[in-house]
Amino acid sequence: MSSFSIPLSGLETTSSSLNTIANNLANLNTDGYKDQNLNFSDVFNQVLGTSGNGDPIQTGSGVQVAGTSSDFSNGAVSSTGVASNMALQGNGFFVVQSGTETNYTRAGDFTVNANGQLSTPEGALVMGYPAVDGVVSTTSALAPISVDQSTTIPAVATTSFSAVTNLDSSAGVGATFSTPITVYDSLGTAQELTVQYTNTAANTWSYSITLPASATGASSATTVASGTMSFNSSGELTSPTGSITGINITGLADGAAEMKLTWNLNASGSPTITQQNSTSATTSTTQNGYSVGTLTSYSVLPDGIVQGQFSNSQTLALGQVAVASFANTQGLTQTGNNDYAATFSSGTAVVGQAGAGGNGTITGGSVEESNVDLSTEFSEMIIAQQGYEANAKVLTTLDQVSQATIQMLS
Repeated sequence: MSSFSIPLSGLETTSSSLNTIANNLANLNTDGYKDQNLNFSDVFNQVLGTSGNGDPIQTGSGVQVAGTSSDFSNGAVSSTGVASNMALQGNGFFVVQSGTETNYTRAGDFTVNANGQLSTPEGALVMGYPAVDGVVSTTSALAPISVDQSTTIPAVATTSFSAVTNLDSSAGVGATFSTPITVYDSLGTAQELTVQYTNTAANTWSYSITLPASATGASSATTVASGTMSFNSSGELTSPTGSITGINITGLADGAAEMKLTWNLNASGSPTITQQNSTSATTSTTQNGYSVGTLTSYSVLPDGIVQGQFSNSQTLALGQVAVASFANTQGLTQTGNNDYAATFSSGTAVVGQAGAGGNGTITGGSVEESNVDLSTEFSEMIIAQQGYEANAKVLTTLDQVSQATIQMLS
């Protein structure tokens, strides 16, 4: 009897539904996993005729699986404290590459491989935009993101420095005060300058900048700049103003290039050197050079930039994690290991940056948890179980009716 095919189709589809629910529950703790659902549709292929008023007389032939759908809503963000981990919140997928195969994933439980590159636990490389000297090039082809601990940044020679200093207005003629300022030469060697102030008259101080003998190999300290500073009756510096240029250092013992320094005397429009009735003191010094630095740590910013922190207190972009989006995310096909592959139905990946073009943002040191809801799955499981039992009951009833019919005809 053809009627047997109807409950059999119900058994088959409800069994598929239970398999989907079981898979969701199995992946309850899988990072980045997206809950799946089965969609059903009826099967109709019989028209028996029409009723007296012309309406069609139709009978169905059961049920079939019409398709699957994934819930791409955000899972909860769980902090891990692991720098290589990332949680993507909002639209998009991380781009990962294994050999020549490119896939897409929401699972941000990335690690670092033996080559210092960000990778998935399965070894696929996390792709992004490369950075050169800390500048990310979003027009370049995607490349693996490297966080190799052996990464270094070269030294940068100091070209300017500044000091916030007060000179005691009550100091007598001949009183002195000194401030050490560390600068860096082209090889990254720290060189210590000494700025000495000497009171020469009311509201007037001379200054001299010296370099120790050890820096040049000379027999005594070298004076590289000197001059006079004048203050008004309010203790404000009136001369020189702006900056002092022409502070040149040559003949360094380590073979570094000549240094050409500028002493900035203003910050935010106000002089950094004052003369008040208070003990002479320097509260801070700044300069724009630094020594060679090695990578000590890194973090991922909301826009996907992987920012490295170096031993010389500098921060530099190491790259920017790419984010891909699709016109139809339901068209993606799962390939295992939390990965998706693009299909004709999904459309081509549109690769961009996190937080731009409708893409979500990234939380570093965290992962996105599965968005499977336990209570919802249990409810769906009960419904599927009831559906399976109902179809099984129909099948049993049809069998009994068939046996009775055969007995009557025999």
